[in-house]
Amino acid sequence: MLQTMIAPSVPTATPIDAQAEQRLRITAGLVSLGVGSVLLVFKFVAYQLTGSAAVFSDALESIVNVVAALFALGGLVFAGRPADRSHPYGHGKIEFFSAAFEGGLIAFAAVMIFYEAGHALWQGILPRQLDVGIAITAGAGVANLLLGMYLVRTGKRCQSLTLVADGQHVISDFWTSAGVVVGLVLVELTGYAWLDPLVAAAVAVHLGITGFGLVRYAAGGLLDEEDRELLEKLVQAMNTAMRPGIVRVHNTRAIRSGRFTHVDAHLVVPEFWTVKHAHDEADAFEREVIAAGALSGEIVFHTDPCRRLYCSQCELPACPIRAEPFRQRQAMTVEEIIQPDRPW
Repeated sequence: MLQTMIAPSVPTATPIDAQAEQRLRITAGLVSLGVGSVLLVFKFVAYQLTGSAAVFSDALESIVNVVAALFALGGLVFAGRPADRSHPYGHGKIEFFSAAFEGGLIAFAAVMIFYEAGHALWQGILPRQLDVGIAITAGAGVANLLLGMYLVRTGKRCQSLTLVADGQHVISDFWTSAGVVVGLVLVELTGYAWLDPLVAAAVAVHLGITGFGLVRYAAGGLLDEEDRELLEKLVQAMNTAMRPGIVRVHNTRAIRSGRFTHVDAHLVVPEFWTVKHAHDEADAFEREVIAAGALSGEIVFHTDPCRRLYCSQCELPACPIRAEPFRQRQAMTVEEIIQPDRPW
């Protein structure tokens, strides 16, 4: 079998586009940090005015938002550094560390909120100036919703896990604020002080689930867990880029490191091709797959001879070793391209 090692491809975006994407990431990180800091001040003002455990839980989550945004900004700067000899796949994995850190902060905030809610429930403290607290919390919640949508959209556009995770957390903060507003309205209508810490406890449960989910997702990325979405994108691009002589693909492994994608795969080609011909065709196929999938990264192909096992699916004209006529090429599936070597 031939081993065709293909040099890293030129990203689908030009260097200028890559720099523009990095500036967009940094800008989004700065926006997140700035808006989060302002909202933190407003929420703690609301807590000082109301003394509400539920408002305190919302304010505590804002502290997490600001610290996480600061950490995320550092991660975005580091992740944007190009690959080097020490880090041949780039520095994008730092984004998984950032997401794990944010998830841990969220879980810690959940524990603190539980403690404060228990204290408030035991003391039976009735919140004050509820109208002001409701107005500030509602306004901050809407601001968080808009900020979160912006971060998620920017993160998906720039293939940044850090921004997506930060945006999803900020959106979860909107639902936290919404729950706090409902709780404060119920306290104002009923006069039941115990509703306030109950809402705070519900916020803590929500945050605990969110934090665990972020840590779990980050761990999957750090351990190179199978990325089904990426594989589906790859197989669609491969089917689009198929050409006569590129028979099938199998034993595909793919990982992401920030915006950089690395793929290893076995490529079946006609057994009578020369090494040079197989390399040139594999090189061209790699470029077309990356273009069709709008990927930035590299594909390393190991070429396998066809051994006349795929004649019915190979439309190569004038094949001198064809064992049976061509019938129809079947579109490849994710299950096919990840299968290991076929026994000969």
